Amino acid sequence: MVTEIGYYFSNFDKFPIAGFFEGMKHPWEPLTKVNKFLDEFLVKPDIKENNGECLGQCDFYGNYFIGEGTVIYNGVTIIGPVYIGKNCEIMPGAIIRPSTILGDNCVLGHCSEVKHCVVFNGAKIQSTSFAGDCVIGKSARIGSGAITANRKFDQSNVTVKAGNGRIDLGTGFFGCVIGDNSRIGANSVTQPGTHIGQYTWIYPATNVRGFIPSQKRVFQDRPLTMLENEVHELS
Repeated sequence: MVTEIGYYFSNFDKFPIAGFFEGMKHPWEPLTKVNKFLDEFLVKPDIKENNGECLGQCDFYGNYFIGEGTVIYNGVTIIGPVYIGKNCEIMPGAIIRPSTILGDNCVLGHCSEVKHCVVFNGAKIQSTSFAGDCVIGKSARIGSGAITANRKFDQSNVTVKAGNGRIDLGTGFFGCVIGDNSRIGANSVTQPGTHIGQYTWIYPATNVRGFIPSQKRVFQDRPLTMLENEVHELS
């Protein structure tokens, strides 16, 4: 597995928070920094600033900053600390949970949920999907109904393979790293600790884990089974 952050992400200088990625070497490091950053940037100064537009009833809790041109639709819940950049669209029923940063020009689909994520500019997380404890690259896409599983069944720390050993990420909660311009298709699942390089497509209804290199197309080739069926009138 490739553990250098530059393998997955670029355009660090265009991220709306200047210097956020400074000194980082590994792709999981943004999640270790986001809590401290938001505490210093939003919580301690008690920032509650919305420069965008709410269309309907929106619920805000805790501390938040929302950039200009961002539109938040009816039924959205934001639980701070949360930072949202400029010109984003947060569709009806979406939930943004604590310790999340959305870059500029991001889209959250209706009834989607994000929690403890760092999201680069232009990423889209579509309707009814869940992104938990993830780093999501520039212009990446998470399709409708996709799940980034963020905790192992045995609740042990998430680890990633590196060389002949494994690196303990020091937490039991870690979803996935999705490189710039990569796509996760509708109703797919990424297992905890998955790392996906740039320009890779995970086809719909695919279950992935581990390291997926850049510029790949990934799908599960399963035969379609058709059996005879009796006529049953439905009441």
